[in-house]
Amino acid sequence: MSTATHTGNGRVPHLPPGEVSAARTRPRTSAADHLELARVFAETVSRYLAQVLPQVSWELAHWRTRAAEIPNEQLRRTAGEALAKRGNIEGAALFATLAPADHRRRTVRALIAFQSAYNYVDALSELPSEDPVVNADQLHQALLTALHPGAPHPDYYAHNPDRGDGGYLTAILDACRHALAGLPSFPAVALTAREAAARIVDFQALNLSERHGGHDALQRWAGQVTPAGSGLAWWETAAAAGSSLAVHALIAAAADPHLDRWDARDLDAAYFPSLGALHSLLDSLVDRVEDHDGARRCLLDYYLAPTDAAVHLAGLAVGGAEAIELLPNAHAHRVIATAMCSYYLSAPECNTAEAHAITRRLTDALGLPLNVAILMFRIRRIAATFTNHGYT
Repeated sequence: MSTATHTGNGRVPHLPPGEVSAARTRPRTSAADHLELARVFAETVSRYLAQVLPQVSWELAHWRTRAAEIPNEQLRRTAGEALAKRGNIEGAALFATLAPADHRRRTVRALIAFQSAYNYVDALSELPSEDPVVNADQLHQALLTALHPGAPHPDYYAHNPDRGDGGYLTAILDACRHALAGLPSFPAVALTAREAAARIVDFQALNLSERHGGHDALQRWAGQVTPAGSGLAWWETAAAAGSSLAVHALIAAAADPHLDRWDARDLDAAYFPSLGALHSLLDSLVDRVEDHDGARRCLLDYYLAPTDAAVHLAGLAVGGAEAIELLPNAHAHRVIATAMCSYYLSAPECNTAEAHAITRRLTDALGLPLNVAILMFRIRRIAATFTNHGYT
């Protein structure tokens, strides 16, 4: 399994359902702050639509063509399905709006390649194999290689029943590595980014279906690495570990020529654990039916009740908002976090009482921009029904 440095396993009890301490409610903001957030929101959307999204479409078309050439039928189908998750790939590319214009194209390429590789190896690891833990760990080594220009490629398929991808996975990883090598501050973020990717590898190796042992090993591991005094439940720590948000933020930060390794640490701490946990738990909300069909327990099921889940997801949102307020360009990070939440909450699968309760709580935590962003994503999903690729 991958290795990374973590803190202790302290934990404080969760609040009862329906109760939120004063420290976890949305901080009061001035009218000037609201106006500045609105300005950055509009600027981010404009930059994304004009300067990022066209390249996203080009990159995805390139990788779809490359995936269609994979000789093995199962790998070809899995690669195509992974690239069809356009929503989370576009979400990764949104971080490129943080990058200086001179380095934005390389940033977009790296972000898309990393998230596409993650989608692919994640989907492969969920297919039947002789040893799911070892197979998932080996497949997800791809995420560490993606962040290590010049490192040799291991045999990612060593424990996978299907082989012969025609060089697809190494090509997408090399595209990420080549793009990263051209970013001015990648050496400053590299170690922190690899530690964030190592958390993903550990989570994916232990996030097993019921038929392969369930979450017993995941619970033991997450309990050991939960930050002392964080108040996180083990499943929230596990969810945070599985999130790619910190890696995306660090890739985008590598485009800043003035960044240093301490900035990278601060950035990772802003996204892990609160925003990372929120990210993965909202993903679990959307994937409830898929998890059930695959005999995998949804992490949200560990809350006592849907109302409990809504309260604590709102707490994660407030904790994440407080953390990113300490970053330079905090409003832009706030917009990206809001967009992440709205992407999931706009999904058709979120037309449930549980999802509506979570949406209300998150609106209280993040403010009106969340509702605006949800509406924008719903329009985006409707528009995508008229294309050949959809929007999932």
